[in-house]
Amino acid sequence: MRLVVLASGNGSNLQAVIDACQSGSLNAHIVAVVSDNDSAFALHRAAQHNIDSRVVIGSRSNRASFNTKLATVVGEFQPDIVILAGFMRLLTMDFLAHFPQRVINIHPALPGELPGTNAIARAFDEFAAGKRTHTGVMVHFVPDEGIDNGPVITSAIVPIYPSDSLADLQQRMHATEHQLLITALTQLTKEHTS
Repeated sequence: MRLVVLASGNGSNLQAVIDACQSGSLNAHIVAVVSDNDSAFALHRAAQHNIDSRVVIGSRSNRASFNTKLATVVGEFQPDIVILAGFMRLLTMDFLAHFPQRVINIHPALPGELPGTNAIARAFDEFAAGKRTHTGVMVHFVPDEGIDNGPVITSAIVPIYPSDSLADLQQRMHATEHQLLITALTQLTKEHTS
């Protein structure tokens, strides 16, 4: 299965996929990493593993133009799955229409909860206010321009402990993201080959 990973920052989820592909635990191949940030550490990770990478820069005010350009670049790699792994841009149908049922996103919250940015910090604040005891992670399809609300592939609950700092919760959430993303991709790989 051919994967293109879109990442804007550190790329720790990208690294989890790289490791799973290299170990053979995931029957897939990352054909490219694409970023909207030319200083993203994810690009360094791609270079370390001889993975093609591209940077697509576009103004935030002209989303249609950016999404069209992004679709052209990603399309060159003929992906079976496009993974949004910390990609901090809203994708429009100018991009999504080119990859129906092939774009997936990892979001640090449970289905229906905390859409958008800073979900881990918001969950921690709600915990501190006595409004929640846990949060979670989900991997879902991105069929349209809705925010973190596409059909869920898999999800996992992550407890928040009284002794947790925000950093403790972030660490536990990232570890869960890495595992859950591989679980989702393994499931999609099996469906792709059957």
